[in-house]
Amino acid sequence: MSEILEILLDGLLDALKMLPFLFGVYLLIEYMEHKNSKGFEGFFKRLGFFGPVGGAALGAIPQCGISVAATNLYSGRVITLGTIIAVYIATSDEAIPIILANPEKIGVLWKLIVVKIVAAAVAGIAVDLISKAVFKNKKEEKPFDELCEHCGCHDHEAEAGAHSVLIPALKHTTEIFVFVLIINIALGFVMEYLGQDFLKSILISDSVFQPFICAIVGFIPNCAASVLLTELYLQEVISFGSCIAGLCTGAGMGLLVLFKTNKHVKQNLAILGILYIVAVVTGFLANLLL
Repeated sequence: MSEILEILLDGLLDALKMLPFLFGVYLLIEYMEHKNSKGFEGFFKRLGFFGPVGGAALGAIPQCGISVAATNLYSGRVITLGTIIAVYIATSDEAIPIILANPEKIGVLWKLIVVKIVAAAVAGIAVDLISKAVFKNKKEEKPFDELCEHCGCHDHEAEAGAHSVLIPALKHTTEIFVFVLIINIALGFVMEYLGQDFLKSILISDSVFQPFICAIVGFIPNCAASVLLTELYLQEVISFGSCIAGLCTGAGMGLLVLFKTNKHVKQNLAILGILYIVAVVTGFLANLLL
């Protein structure tokens, strides 16, 4: 019984940690839609070529709530495909704090951050360039239309004051918070009954296929993935490149929220494919060059 209560509490605490980010980004989205959507849309468009670079720098901040916030901006069509890809690749969740907690390994920290930011920026820019070339004649979606299609946001446009922004922001935040909470608790039970030793047994061999496997592990939508991969690297169970591969796909809860808020399933699957390819390639290059 105590184990069950601990899993429920951990799931709740993990969800609560990103609650301020969720509410903040939805307030921003509602403000942008209701107050000055044209101005903010123009600002993000003016970033142009450097959008993914900004996304890579933002994703490098060790806080999983950022990938969730960026996902909502992408689902609202405020940032580009390349920018959200860059955020996901650069995200490291708990890797940076764990390395900082091991002073003897502190030297590897700069390599991890630099490799992930460079990989994220290059991949993001490449994705945007390819997307523009392939879909150059496709009509752009209006920002926020799909994200707010069924939430009733537009019903508040005629209202005056803060309620026109606050009510739909609270509605969005509550929906995603409950979604994240359920997933966190479910993953907690999975990790409790399978255990980290099960994953260690899969990754323990010093195989050339290790980056492929670690990149799959990274997709686990929880900080447990980044914790496990970083600890395995610090214990010299996996290589630096394999750790990088896993952390490049480790976008935290961002990918789950993507499937919740972005209704283009094929597009979401394409994002997963891009992340996996970039992660594996980056992992192999890191093993060869570093």
